[in-house]
Amino acid sequence: MDLKSGYPFWAVKNGLMHAFPKLAEDLHCDVVVIGGGITGALIADELARHGQHVVVVERREVGWGSSAASTALLQYEIDTHMVDLAKRYGENNAVLAYRACADAITDLAALADQLGDVDFGYQQSLYYASGDEDLASLSEEYDLRRQHGFEADWLSREGLENAFGIEAPGAILTHLAARVDPYRMAYKLFMRVDEHGGQVFDRTEVETVAADSDGVTLSTMAGYTLRCRQLVVAAGYESQRWLTESFAVNRSSYAFITDPIAPEALGRLATTMVWESARPYLYMRTTGDGRLLVGGDDDDEDVPARRDQRVHDKAQGLAEKVESLFPALPMTPTFSWGGTFAETEDGLPFFGPHPQYGPRVLFAMAYGGNGISYSMIGAGLLRASIEGRDHPLSALFSFARLRPATG
Repeated sequence: MDLKSGYPFWAVKNGLMHAFPKLAEDLHCDVVVIGGGITGALIADELARHGQHVVVVERREVGWGSSAASTALLQYEIDTHMVDLAKRYGENNAVLAYRACADAITDLAALADQLGDVDFGYQQSLYYASGDEDLASLSEEYDLRRQHGFEADWLSREGLENAFGIEAPGAILTHLAARVDPYRMAYKLFMRVDEHGGQVFDRTEVETVAADSDGVTLSTMAGYTLRCRQLVVAAGYESQRWLTESFAVNRSSYAFITDPIAPEALGRLATTMVWESARPYLYMRTTGDGRLLVGGDDDDEDVPARRDQRVHDKAQGLAEKVESLFPALPMTPTFSWGGTFAETEDGLPFFGPHPQYGPRVLFAMAYGGNGISYSMIGAGLLRASIEGRDHPLSALFSFARLRPATG
């Protein structure tokens, strides 16, 4: 299935960074990772750096699935408020999830520093109330975060207008967020997997998976066999095709990017990502060269042909929303695109085994707005599982926490 429409900026900007081969022989290894996007890259790199012989297979070209369409806002803030997670899973679990996302940003910073040249940069995150009806819940959220030591400031209507020129009832300004080029980072991680003795194959589609007590056997569409001790399915929203139960719903999000904008025109937007309390929400952040990347206006469409037809109008609608917030900014979309993603009922990911396959098959479903941060957490969580160690989030991020979603 086509995961994206239009012209995703990352692929246009970076082009083909490295040519990976097709699988053309039978192989044995420690771990097979299905998925050549940023989630698979982070997991494969984590395992390869810690002694596992990893083989990665991707049915498209590396990075050319949902990762090419990602807007890559790195935040500790989850789409579901900490307050709401606390009501559902207990305050300790809610704080644990948020703190893990905060730690993931600093872990990604360290990883970006090792890789170099992936357009990583720390930013602030401004989360504003779209209307008066959202002000109380935002204030309650701010109080709980501060209670648990998360650094943040509360901006009143006047403070928000003075600092950012946004007319809204109030906002939370957090000081730990970041940006990255997800396509470039994925390629560099996979190249490093090669350097650590792993193997990465694209244009290689898995047809069947069979798990037994000793390992997993995979057969490809081209007739080759992979045998491994452990399988990690990190194929984005397409991971769901391997399960008979549905744990997420597919949606589409839309985005555009501008030409570089002068720093004096961007003002604090140059170092601050912005998003709102309305659902679906408008969000924006800058790139290292001063382009404004804007996304949102999500819908339930995941049929590629129909999504294709919406990209232009969606981009224009997003541009008009930004112009209403910042009338002085030039809002001409240079590239625009749409992409399908998956969303869980509670905004949390799934990492670990599913009863359908047993302990040898692990899933990495980093769904929702925190996909890259979740993937960084999941890399450590799945490595712990493979090494037989406990992880503090293994229960909360497991399939056991939810009944299957419908739709």
